[in-house]
Amino acid sequence: MVYLDYNATTPLAPEVIDVITESLREAWGNPSSSHELGCKAKEVISLARTQVANMIGANISDIIFTSGGTEGNNWILQMAVKYYHETFKIECIGDTNNKTSRPHFITSNIEHDSIKLVLDHFQSEGIADVTFVPVRTTTGAVDVQDILAAIRPSTIMITVMLANNETGVLQPVSDICHQVKSLKRNIGETKRILLHTDAAQAIGKVSVNVEDLGVDYLTVVGHKFYAPRIGAIFAKNPGQTSPIYPLLFGGGQERNFRPGTENTPMIAGLGKAAQLVFDNVGMYHSHMLEIRNYLELKLIENFQDSVCFNGKFQCSERLPNTCNVSFIGSKSIKGHEILSNVPSLQASVGAACHAQNRPSSILLAIGVPEAVAWSALRISVGRETRKEDIDSVIQDLVVFFNQRKSLVQGH
Repeated sequence: MVYLDYNATTPLAPEVIDVITESLREAWGNPSSSHELGCKAKEVISLARTQVANMIGANISDIIFTSGGTEGNNWILQMAVKYYHETFKIECIGDTNNKTSRPHFITSNIEHDSIKLVLDHFQSEGIADVTFVPVRTTTGAVDVQDILAAIRPSTIMITVMLANNETGVLQPVSDICHQVKSLKRNIGETKRILLHTDAAQAIGKVSVNVEDLGVDYLTVVGHKFYAPRIGAIFAKNPGQTSPIYPLLFGGGQERNFRPGTENTPMIAGLGKAAQLVFDNVGMYHSHMLEIRNYLELKLIENFQDSVCFNGKFQCSERLPNTCNVSFIGSKSIKGHEILSNVPSLQASVGAACHAQNRPSSILLAIGVPEAVAWSALRISVGRETRKEDIDSVIQDLVVFFNQRKSLVQGH
């Protein structure tokens, strides 16, 4: 069995397991308690916050721990709605003729469901208006000018993922942020447009720096970079530069922004994983790129014109570990059928949270024909993937397709 589904989730790094275990044994006190055990737990959390901040080039005070990416994305979108209505009220004081309008969001049409479905809900409930900007079929990415053209007076947030989870295509988040700010400066507009990116797939594979990106908010998802299944959000100077409102109410944890007794061991694990990324991301990138390129080379050598790569555009960058490939030489085969018949290949047909009864909407959005999208596999390599693993998988795929060809010819 060869695990090649690292975009779905990653195992815990051994160093992360060690830190979690140590925290379970030594730092199990309530971090809000003033005694020694409580102080020890608080120190563990403080260190982890520093490690996460360092990983993305943020200030320590900008990091707020969450249960994971879905909570983080939902929270940030809901904060934008509240901020819109609060600022609108301030602008409209004394204007009795001005009726409350709806906030407007801009996003891409290839976002994770924890963005897409929230915005769909906002639209259906009349909470907000949303523009889903299509990606260009020549790049697999949104075009910055298309984003700028979608801006309205009521636009409150632009949210675009940093890297797509199925194709690996990097999105022009930095260009979007800097051009939005430049546009607003040039026209003398003072009303804020909040800028967010979901960096779930990018962290641990490419360098991620919030200052370079120019975002107000960023979502961190632990289980994508060998950390436990918790997460964090980055909010630039929260409560001052970037508005923030609590999603929950309770204790004073996380400066009242995200109350609830902290999950100290998992936060410790997230911090250690962040430190590993900070120290080694260049090495991780180089290794995964070498293995991914080797995988694609072997697919071409063995299947030639019977395979095509989805999202491999000449003018777009991809994550170093991601290969989305369709087997087009075998009539009417679907990706999940390949996986069922080649159990040694532990991969996926797309996002782990999507059903198998329809082709990937992401692939369709980037212009992949439906028949080709049906036969697609998302293969994502990891830090420990070896060329020998790739050779083993390729051999099993060759055996399967040869057997299938013989059966078809026999009929």
